[in-house]
Amino acid sequence: MSKKTIIVTGGSRGIGLGIARELAAHDCNVVINGRRPQADVQDVIDALDTDVLYVAADVGNKGDRAKLVDETVARFGRIDGLVNNAGVAPDVRADLLDAGEESFERLMRINLQGPYFLTQAVARQMARQHEADGESRGSIVFVTSVSATVASINRGDYCISKAGLAMAAKLWAARLGDIGVGVYEVRPGVIQTDMTSGVADKYDQLFKEGLAVERRWGLPEDVARAVGLLARGEMTYATGSVLHVDGGLTLPRL
Repeated sequence: MSKKTIIVTGGSRGIGLGIARELAAHDCNVVINGRRPQADVQDVIDALDTDVLYVAADVGNKGDRAKLVDETVARFGRIDGLVNNAGVAPDVRADLLDAGEESFERLMRINLQGPYFLTQAVARQMARQHEADGESRGSIVFVTSVSATVASINRGDYCISKAGLAMAAKLWAARLGDIGVGVYEVRPGVIQTDMTSGVADKYDQLFKEGLAVERRWGLPEDVARAVGLLARGEMTYATGSVLHVDGGLTLPRL
């Protein structure tokens, strides 16, 4: 088979860029999705040593999701993997008693509704591929967060969006097994990215105090190694699995 073609949403920075680099290093065609114009991320694209397609699209927008799938198929002829990585944090961390509906609706549209229906569109393409040759397989990875199960009362909207995404991974795993598509969830802990830069001092201290078993920040490449393994289809007979990449943060301890 020719090189695998894998879509990485939010692939131009942070965890997504780490995943794109990992896939490029393993000779995959990489489709990077982001909301910025291509000119703003051209240096990132040029640094990836593989065939890269950049599609400026908002996963929270139905038309943009269709554009992402259509342009990928037009360029590479097929889709072998999807990494649902794109997500946003609340504009303002607000206590549950003060939080507004606008932030909630924004996070649900981008963090949950977007990847849920992008998966639907990609799964339909994978189903056509499977029907055409009877052997085609695919992989879909949902990048969620420890916030899917760990409550943060000053960003409830984010936690709920990630908990919903965790269930979406289970649902799609149950639905797509018959067409040879493995679906997985990777649940990162506290990762050093642009999104967490504003709370760096807080977590520096928490790690020193033993927040996680491994007393350090997680790095994008930590998550990327796990996602790459799954997205390339190298972990078999394990659909529906949840892989924790959190340095032992959620490990119950006495």
